[in-house]
Amino acid sequence: MSYKAEYIWIDGTEPTAKLRSKTKILADGAELPIWGFDGSSTNQAEGHASDRVLQPVFSCPDPIRGGSDVLVLCEVLNIDMTPHESNTRALLRPVAEKFAPQEAIFGIEQEYTFFDGVRPLGFPVGGFPAAQGGYYCGVGADEIFGRDIVEKHLDHCLAAGLEISGINAEVMPGQWEFQVGPLGPLEVSDQLWIARWLLYRTAEDFNVSATLNPKPVKGDWNGAGAHTNFSTRAMREDYRAIISACEALGEGSKPLDHVKNYGAGIDERLTGLHETAPWNEFSYGVSDRGASVRIPWQVEKDGKGYIEDRRPNANVDPYVVTRLITDTCCTGLEKAGLV
Repeated sequence: MSYKAEYIWIDGTEPTAKLRSKTKILADGAELPIWGFDGSSTNQAEGHASDRVLQPVFSCPDPIRGGSDVLVLCEVLNIDMTPHESNTRALLRPVAEKFAPQEAIFGIEQEYTFFDGVRPLGFPVGGFPAAQGGYYCGVGADEIFGRDIVEKHLDHCLAAGLEISGINAEVMPGQWEFQVGPLGPLEVSDQLWIARWLLYRTAEDFNVSATLNPKPVKGDWNGAGAHTNFSTRAMREDYRAIISACEALGEGSKPLDHVKNYGAGIDERLTGLHETAPWNEFSYGVSDRGASVRIPWQVEKDGKGYIEDRRPNANVDPYVVTRLITDTCCTGLEKAGLV
């Protein structure tokens, strides 16, 4: 007997990487081996030296094929077993290990938009629907589009054992969100990439595409983000650590250092409108969705909790955003003497 292992990896496409996958047949009981692929077809090598290596780092049940089949997330390595330059997970690993004593955890809110051909799902042919607003967390066929795909994706994520904590319809027709976490930086990033793969694969069965484009429709329509919720043990115990983390994110060149790595096209989304702060300004505030970083009202009331970085785009690399936030905030808490 045998089982199917779907090897999944992040390619080298710029400015926004794509997911790739292929199937390996393994004997029952066989461990997941390293594998290879043609990097010249994924923007990760040139044709004269195209071999690249897939190193399994996370696996889970395959909810689509079922049975004993699995999904296998891989890091991309060069043939000398060093991390490929596109391998952002390898850069996160030492940062996560360095600050592990601070017990950083993340929850990432992944927004996305369904498209039926060249138009968002629910948009009429040759025109626009009613203005946004009523679609958010809505119900009814006149306001909600794609729920059957969303529910199937949620079921797949849960069957795969992913830490999905919720879903909701967003403010534009055909726009939705799911949340992953709370988990550590490596774990939340691994699971978000698998959840993204499952989103694309699930929508494929409905002949619909899903996009992480941060501004899928120009004009007076919300963009799509990946709001990133973050806390450390100190932040979960002391409000002073909440403020110190916010201050660390706004110190010196940090705001621009982060924003330029928070996803391609971020200036189109972070305009100061549609519940965003301008990309080139930093602010934080309690219950303020127009700030760069929001402190939930309950956190201020309780005197402890977490913060929400509202700047990351829907197309952000979670390995990059968790690395930057962990490094910046945990270093800031150390300097403030709060760990």
